[in-house]
Amino acid sequence: MTDKIPLLIDTDPGVDDALALLLAFDDDRHDVVGLTIAAGNVGLRHTVGNALKLCEVAGRSDVPVFAGSASPLLHAAPDAAYVHGEDGFGDVGYAPALRAAEPEHAALAILRLSHEHAGRLVLAALGPLTNIALALKLDPTLPSRVSRFVAMSGAVTGQGNITPSAEFNAYFDPEAASIVFDAFPRFDLCDWEATVAHGLPHDAVVEWMSGGGPIGGFYEEISRKTREWSADRRGDDWHSADALTMAWLLEPEGALEMQERPLEVVLEHGPRRGMTMVDWQPREGRADSARILMRYDIARFHARVRRVLSR
Repeated sequence: MTDKIPLLIDTDPGVDDALALLLAFDDDRHDVVGLTIAAGNVGLRHTVGNALKLCEVAGRSDVPVFAGSASPLLHAAPDAAYVHGEDGFGDVGYAPALRAAEPEHAALAILRLSHEHAGRLVLAALGPLTNIALALKLDPTLPSRVSRFVAMSGAVTGQGNITPSAEFNAYFDPEAASIVFDAFPRFDLCDWEATVAHGLPHDAVVEWMSGGGPIGGFYEEISRKTREWSADRRGDDWHSADALTMAWLLEPEGALEMQERPLEVVLEHGPRRGMTMVDWQPREGRADSARILMRYDIARFHARVRRVLSR
């Protein structure tokens, strides 16, 4: 058995997911044992293709890729093609990867890998939580085999990025988010508001990529549309929610402040749908299930991103 920590990543690539995956591939302490893919940022055909291509570019075609849910559990939701491009990778027309996804469904792969690495598996959720919710419906004992569950989801004070109160991943499939957050007695949450507080300076990111090799060049190309969209709307910093989540997962010692609180997801249709409601002054006697990242060592975060984009 390897001494490395087994890491399973559920994701919907997406430009920011791509950066998070590059961080994971670059880490010495974790072994990426699989990528389970859902629709989210764009449709499943594109998110699977993007995962396969990124593995190829990063020299990690050994990492198995499993296609999962093509839609939310119950209700249709908008994607984020207007940010990431219609294909999720900036519409640059890259040549498809040479290999295909594995035949096993993502939800089944999550359960199988949780048994193979029981008690050691770290599970990262970078997209909508549909695949993990399906796995939980098949086997509610999944959380007992996961040593740490880290999710990029939510906006803990209701300042969303897809609606006034909801973050994209939670809004895309709030029923799935509710199932997952209710199932895990303890989980780590990196939300949209933490993302905004830990930006990546546009000029610095361009400099890092310009001095890089094939990985930096590929990422510069696929992220250009997203970065230009962000620069027009969000100022001097670019924000990568999934990269911050992954940095915290890989280096938990970089967390400077966290809060533990009860959390629930609003399911009703209307302006609050997908909102992650945190009980900041616990009044209902619910357990503090969510450990919420408030502040992370930004120099450490930037150094990790710079290292992968300079390659």
